Amino acid sequence: MLLWSGQTVSEVGSQITVLALPLVALLELNATTFEIGLLSAAVTIAYLLVALPAGALVERLSKRRVMVWTDAGRLVLIASVPVAAALEGLTLGQLYLVALGTSVLSVFFSVAYPTYLPTLLNRGQLLDGNGKLSATQSFAQITGPALGAALVTAFGVTKAMAADAASYLASVIALLAIRVEEAPAAGVASGERARFRDQIRDGIAFVRHDPILRAGVLWSGSANFFVIMVESIGPVFLVRTIHVRPGLVGVVLALGAVGGVVGGLTSGRLIKRIGSARLCWLSMTVFALPGLLIPVTGPGAWVLLFAIGWTSWTFSATLCGVTVVTYRQATCPPELLARVTAVARWITWGTLPLGAVAGGALGSALGPRTTLWIAVVGGCASGLWLFFSPLRGLRDLPGLQDEKPPEATAAPTH
Repeated sequence: MLLWSGQTVSEVGSQITVLALPLVALLELNATTFEIGLLSAAVTIAYLLVALPAGALVERLSKRRVMVWTDAGRLVLIASVPVAAALEGLTLGQLYLVALGTSVLSVFFSVAYPTYLPTLLNRGQLLDGNGKLSATQSFAQITGPALGAALVTAFGVTKAMAADAASYLASVIALLAIRVEEAPAAGVASGERARFRDQIRDGIAFVRHDPILRAGVLWSGSANFFVIMVESIGPVFLVRTIHVRPGLVGVVLALGAVGGVVGGLTSGRLIKRIGSARLCWLSMTVFALPGLLIPVTGPGAWVLLFAIGWTSWTFSATLCGVTVVTYRQATCPPELLARVTAVARWITWGTLPLGAVAGGALGSALGPRTTLWIAVVGGCASGLWLFFSPLRGLRDLPGLQDEKPPEATAAPTH
């Protein structure tokens, strides 16, 4: 509950910065479109650059301490923007450094926290725990931009980012209050230190040789490549092609995030009724098909087609993501989990900057609507990685049965 509550506050704060950071560059520093594009790329580029070594490094450290220090680092970086603006010293170079620095710290945090979760929960509780965390992320995508817009209106774009800094402080306090510490990883406890290269190779080999994990990361990496194209080109399509008022674009996109909230909250019940393995491939080959409505969107009430399509995607992706992450946590040996998580992040989130660049290039060459057709067809087709995998012959994912965690992984600290 402490982890969940801290992440809820932090995720909402992060969504404020997602809105405010490009606005700071645009309104305060008169950045060009290309410079704003570089700023957006800096926010995710670290997943390509440091995700693999991050897994090997996090494995050697206390996961909770990694989370505390990375949140503290992001607090300082984000807070530097309103401070510099108040001192009239804010520059575009600082924004690039803030974006890149928070990106690197976010990689380490995102590797540590799913690795730490099995310390706090039994195997039978992991699906519910991951469902709650996924629902929180989608909830933040709804409330964060709205809160950010209100703060920007009331206090200005730079001061609005102070709310994100405060959210990281809340997360640090919640993490420090957790009284459960994980045991040292195998090898680390005995004093053995494998080389980083060997550790990274072991993580890649584990993912490559597990057909379910392999299908999961290939699906997620493919889906993210096309999803970021929709996120990048969608607002341009709505404003310039459909002539939706800018103020309503955020509403349309926020409606789509409702699907993620519903998916996270209902994943447990749907898994019991349908089966976790079946739900993986069904969600991304059947439930996601309304996403094809996105490029069909037209003026007036027909703009709801975009919201319906986007909602189906967030709902389906959340259902599938919860089960895939839980399978990885439940079946991966504890001494490999950080590295395997890092490999998964490298593949699945490393495609985001690539998809954003591809979406911009295709949108310029072919137009927004044609680009959206390519994106939604590609996104729906990504589910074929799951369909043509061992998942299709199973009802439930192996290894998710309820069992007590090993005593060493849940030693209370005083």
